[in-house]
Amino acid sequence: MPFETFDRSRLKMKPIGERQHDLDRGCFLYPDSPYERSESAALPVLAEKIQQARARGSAVILMLGAHVLRRGAAPLLIDLMRRKLVSHIALNGAGAIHDYELALIGKTCESVARYVRTGEFGLWRETGGINDAVVEGQRDGLGMGEAIGRAIIRGEFPFAETSLLAAGCRLGLPVTIHAAIGQDILHEHPNFDGAAAGETSYTDFLILATSVEDLEGGVLLNIGTAVMGPEVYLKALTMARNVALQQGREINHFTTAVFDLVALHAPDLRREAPKSDPSYYFRPYKTILVRTVADGGESFYVRGDHGSTVPTLYHLIMERLKP
Repeated sequence: MPFETFDRSRLKMKPIGERQHDLDRGCFLYPDSPYERSESAALPVLAEKIQQARARGSAVILMLGAHVLRRGAAPLLIDLMRRKLVSHIALNGAGAIHDYELALIGKTCESVARYVRTGEFGLWRETGGINDAVVEGQRDGLGMGEAIGRAIIRGEFPFAETSLLAAGCRLGLPVTIHAAIGQDILHEHPNFDGAAAGETSYTDFLILATSVEDLEGGVLLNIGTAVMGPEVYLKALTMARNVALQQGREINHFTTAVFDLVALHAPDLRREAPKSDPSYYFRPYKTILVRTVADGGESFYVRGDHGSTVPTLYHLIMERLKP
């Protein structure tokens, strides 16, 4: 017999105006914003690789954790999208929430420690507008990212100009959402539709797999995502290689990089760590730095705060565009 399920109609939702926000638009980094320059030797190489990839029409894919947006990188990434230097951005569900809230009210983030005690964490009415956008997107056959971006534009959100999702819609570039049900505050809401979320996020996965088909000669950056990025990329690459091999092509010669804070102490990050080493269980290491580039690719590890490494990469790319 079926198990009893939680009745979400019993939940008390609150207006987002009553929430204490931990982050506002002051976090944003623009092309002329001051920043701490990273001295990572990999960044100039990656800047050059990105330019070369786009010149030859290969994909440049960014897999992002939500913290990248919290460190204010959206305006810089939007400029790269506008210049066609990035061809695809993939976010997790939390990234979509921060993007939407910043576009809607110019603020985001809440104290888990504070609001979980009172049973209020995540239960903010306006954020649930994402769920309505996803249902509408499902009806129209859209992926989750495009559905939310369209809602931001149609709703004339006051801060839509710094939304990655809205920029994707305006520029015709995919910004996809790779959600895990039960992981995001949206899934608490009474208006969450699991079927719509599953279908639209899966559509986004298939869009990503299509982008990965163009990764030969390209670049994939995994910035601040320890699970979503490497796991989703791994499956998409497998699908793309399966088809490429049937067509007599290969997807082996491309560049990957991991941007994170984790200290990896292995002497050679292009070799897999032994299972006795805790680094073995850090998915970006074995998946992105080693296994998927073992047949002709190359990889780099960039350790540092995203508020330093991402703007440094952006400015290195811009410096190469100057005549």
